[in-house]
Amino acid sequence: MSTILPEGEELHRAIKWISDNLQDDGEQPLGPLVQQAIFKFNLSPKDSEFLIDFYRKAKEERSC
Repeated sequence: MSTILPEGEELHRAIKWISDNLQDDGEQPLGPLVQQAIFKFNLSPKDSEFLIDFYRKAKEERSC
């Protein structure tokens, strides 16, 4: 049975899941991890794009 979650809750869960995975193994490639989260949490196209941009910007900030 599926549960109805507040708007944006799946996105929050996806970010937490990615963060937890990176904390466990910081050597994981980020791209595939983000793609897994998109499918695992059934994100909308808008939320998927936000997630991709969020981690792209975070990666750029770390490399500066």
